[in-house]
Amino acid sequence: MASLKSIKKRIASVKNTRQITKAMKMVSAAKLRRAQENVVAARPYAGKLAEVLQSLAGNLEGDLHPLLEKRDAKKLLLIVVTSDRGLCGGFNGNLCKAAEHFIKDKQGEFEEISLMTVGRKGYEALRHRHEIAKNFPNVLAKPSYQTAVMLAHEVIDGYLAEEYDQVVLLFNAFRTVMSQDITFQQLLPVEPEAKTVADETPVEYIYEPSVAELLAEILPKNIEVQIFKAMLESVAAEHGARMTAMDSASKNANEMIGKLTLQYNRARQAAITTELTEIISGAESIKG
Repeated sequence: MASLKSIKKRIASVKNTRQITKAMKMVSAAKLRRAQENVVAARPYAGKLAEVLQSLAGNLEGDLHPLLEKRDAKKLLLIVVTSDRGLCGGFNGNLCKAAEHFIKDKQGEFEEISLMTVGRKGYEALRHRHEIAKNFPNVLAKPSYQTAVMLAHEVIDGYLAEEYDQVVLLFNAFRTVMSQDITFQQLLPVEPEAKTVADETPVEYIYEPSVAELLAEILPKNIEVQIFKAMLESVAAEHGARMTAMDSASKNANEMIGKLTLQYNRARQAAITTELTEIISGAESIKG
């Protein structure tokens, strides 16, 4: 049986760990509130922009914009958005596994698959098995629209230069504190949603400037907004996952402290019993 001193040191160590996990949970809870507000604010804008894009693409006459034009898909770019820090449960691991399965499924369809990672954890997990074309670490601590613009320009320039024929974005979408959805979203070529029967009511619009000029402005803006929304979703989902993981770790620490305390009391009782037995035996031997 372990000594009383070693058990006491383990109890103190677990209590220190519990303090850290509780503090991390509180920090994540505070950050989650603001991140969730940012996501809720970004979703309507991204949805309305996609709706406008759909309307414009439906009224386009003549040649398609290069970002709308489909071509033989031979080269694929997968953008994987993970976190820069760990201690958030299966947040990054599940996403990287999804990326692995996606690449495996698409290998027969595409001649070349490139990877772009946003976040340090995705790069560290995937670099040993796949070549990372570009990596953008430490951009999600404070997600900014300027960062999304920079990433969008990287993607658009590569697509227009025919470095890849299709671009897919992979990220964790925030649903609730305890749940995140692994989401695949095609960024390029842009595919406006098909109109439903309810949307087929003919409405005539007068466009100034022309539809083609509007699309030239809105299409890159749409890529920027979709990447920015994915970054905000990922950050909110990360804080939710870390909050849940730290809460679970604190509960496990409580259970471990209870077991170690019980073990300590038993060991202390056994030591006292042994001492009493030795004292009684010594007293008996003196009497004899």
